[in-house]
Amino acid sequence: MTPVSTGAGEVGRPLATVPPGERGATRIADRVVAKVASQAAREAVGDLTKDAARPHANVVVHHETARVLVHLELDYPTDIGSRCATVRRHVVERVGALVGMEVPEVAVHVERLHPARRPGAAQGRTR
Repeated sequence: MTPVSTGAGEVGRPLATVPPGERGATRIADRVVAKVASQAAREAVGDLTKDAARPHANVVVHHETARVLVHLELDYPTDIGSRCATVRRHVVERVGALVGMEVPEVAVHVERLHPARRPGAAQGRTR
Protein backbone atom coordinates (compact mmCIF):
# COMPACT_ATOMS: atom_id res chain seq x y z
CA MET A 1 0.00 0.00 0.00
CA THR A 2 1.34 3.41 -0.86
CA PRO A 3 1.34 6.19 1.68
CA VAL A 4 -1.21 8.98 1.31
CA SER A 5 0.18 12.49 1.02
CA THR A 6 -1.69 15.36 2.62
CA GLY A 7 0.11 17.87 0.44
CA ALA A 8 1.92 19.47 3.40
CA GLY A 9 5.04 17.35 3.02
CA GLU A 10 4.00 14.70 5.54
CA VAL A 11 2.59 11.27 4.99
CA GLY A 12 -0.90 10.63 6.40
CA ARG A 13 -2.48 7.37 7.42
CA PRO A 14 -5.66 5.95 5.87
CA LEU A 15 -8.85 7.12 7.57
CA ALA A 16 -10.08 4.92 10.38
CA THR A 17 -13.45 3.27 9.93
CA VAL A 18 -16.24 4.38 12.21
CA PRO A 19 -18.16 1.60 13.98
CA PRO A 20 -21.73 1.14 12.61
CA GLY A 21 -23.38 2.22 15.87
CA GLU A 22 -21.66 5.61 15.72
CA ARG A 23 -22.29 6.49 12.05
CA GLY A 24 -25.68 8.12 12.52
CA ALA A 25 -29.18 7.28 11.39
CA THR A 26 -31.44 7.82 8.43
CA ARG A 27 -34.84 9.29 9.18
CA ILE A 28 -37.62 8.87 6.63
CA ALA A 29 -40.29 11.58 6.78
CA ASP A 30 -43.90 10.66 7.45
CA ARG A 31 -45.02 12.15 4.13
CA VAL A 32 -42.61 9.91 2.21
CA VAL A 33 -44.05 6.83 3.91
CA ALA A 34 -47.55 8.18 3.19
CA LYS A 35 -46.73 8.46 -0.52
CA VAL A 36 -45.44 4.89 -0.60
CA ALA A 37 -48.59 3.70 1.21
CA SER A 38 -50.83 5.67 -1.19
CA GLN A 39 -49.15 4.14 -4.21
CA ALA A 40 -49.46 0.65 -2.70
CA ALA A 41 -53.19 1.24 -2.11
CA ARG A 42 -53.61 2.36 -5.74
CA GLU A 43 -51.89 -0.81 -6.91
CA ALA A 44 -54.11 -2.99 -4.72
CA VAL A 45 -57.41 -1.31 -5.67
CA GLY A 46 -56.79 -1.45 -9.41
CA ASP A 47 -58.91 0.38 -11.96
CA LEU A 48 -61.88 2.35 -10.70
CA THR A 49 -64.57 4.42 -12.39
CA LYS A 50 -63.69 7.87 -13.70
CA ASP A 51 -65.56 9.51 -10.81
CA ALA A 52 -63.53 7.76 -8.09
CA ALA A 53 -60.79 9.68 -6.33
CA ARG A 54 -57.36 8.10 -6.06
CA PRO A 55 -56.56 6.48 -2.71
CA HIS A 56 -54.50 8.53 -0.29
CA ALA A 57 -52.92 7.76 3.07
CA ASN A 58 -52.08 9.40 6.38
CA VAL A 59 -49.14 7.97 8.30
CA VAL A 60 -47.70 8.34 11.78
CA VAL A 61 -44.12 7.09 12.15
CA HIS A 62 -42.65 6.28 15.55
CA HIS A 63 -39.09 4.88 15.46
CA GLU A 64 -39.17 2.02 12.93
CA THR A 65 -42.95 1.57 13.05
CA ALA A 66 -45.56 3.16 10.78
CA ARG A 67 -49.29 3.28 11.47
CA VAL A 68 -51.26 3.88 8.27
CA LEU A 69 -54.76 5.17 7.53
CA VAL A 70 -55.83 4.69 3.90
CA HIS A 71 -58.78 6.60 2.42
CA LEU A 72 -60.29 5.13 -0.72
CA GLU A 73 -63.37 4.84 -2.90
CA LEU A 74 -64.62 1.55 -4.35
CA ASP A 75 -66.91 0.39 -7.10
CA TYR A 76 -70.32 -0.99 -6.14
CA PRO A 77 -71.23 -3.83 -5.97
CA THR A 78 -68.04 -5.35 -4.58
CA ASP A 79 -66.84 -7.46 -1.68
CA ILE A 80 -65.74 -4.58 0.54
CA GLY A 81 -64.13 -6.75 3.21
CA SER A 82 -62.04 -8.66 0.71
CA ARG A 83 -60.93 -5.53 -1.13
CA CYS A 84 -59.94 -3.82 2.14
CA ALA A 85 -57.99 -6.92 3.25
CA THR A 86 -56.13 -6.88 -0.08
CA VAL A 87 -55.27 -3.21 0.39
CA ARG A 88 -54.05 -3.81 3.96
CA ARG A 89 -51.87 -6.73 2.93
CA HIS A 90 -50.35 -4.90 -0.04
CA VAL A 91 -49.63 -1.73 1.96
CA VAL A 92 -47.85 -3.74 4.67
CA GLU A 93 -45.74 -5.59 2.07
CA ARG A 94 -44.77 -2.52 0.02
CA VAL A 95 -44.00 -0.20 2.94
CA GLY A 96 -41.93 -2.94 4.55
CA ALA A 97 -40.04 -3.66 1.34
CA LEU A 98 -39.46 -0.09 0.15
CA VAL A 99 -39.05 1.81 3.42
CA GLY A 100 -37.96 -0.95 5.77
CA MET A 101 -40.54 -0.17 8.44
CA GLU A 102 -42.82 -2.45 10.35
CA VAL A 103 -46.51 -1.73 9.75
CA PRO A 104 -48.56 -3.23 12.60
CA GLU A 105 -51.77 -1.40 11.69
CA VAL A 106 -53.42 -0.38 8.43
CA ALA A 107 -56.87 1.13 8.83
CA VAL A 108 -58.92 1.41 5.64
CA HIS A 109 -61.60 4.07 5.43
CA VAL A 110 -64.00 3.58 2.51
CA GLU A 111 -65.25 7.08 1.83
CA ARG A 112 -67.57 6.37 -1.05
CA LEU A 113 -69.03 3.61 -3.23
CA HIS A 114 -69.47 4.23 -6.95
CA PRO A 115 -72.03 2.22 -8.93
CA ALA A 116 -70.28 0.23 -11.64
CA ARG A 117 -71.29 1.31 -15.11
CA ARG A 118 -72.46 -1.51 -17.34
CA PRO A 119 -72.25 -1.13 -21.09
CA GLY A 120 -75.70 -0.37 -22.47
CA ALA A 121 -77.17 0.33 -19.03
CA ALA A 122 -79.34 3.40 -18.70
CA GLN A 123 -77.78 6.39 -16.99
CA GLY A 124 -79.53 7.50 -13.86
CA ARG A 125 -80.41 6.34 -10.42
CA THR A 126 -79.76 2.73 -9.38
CA ARG A 127 -82.35 1.03 -7.20
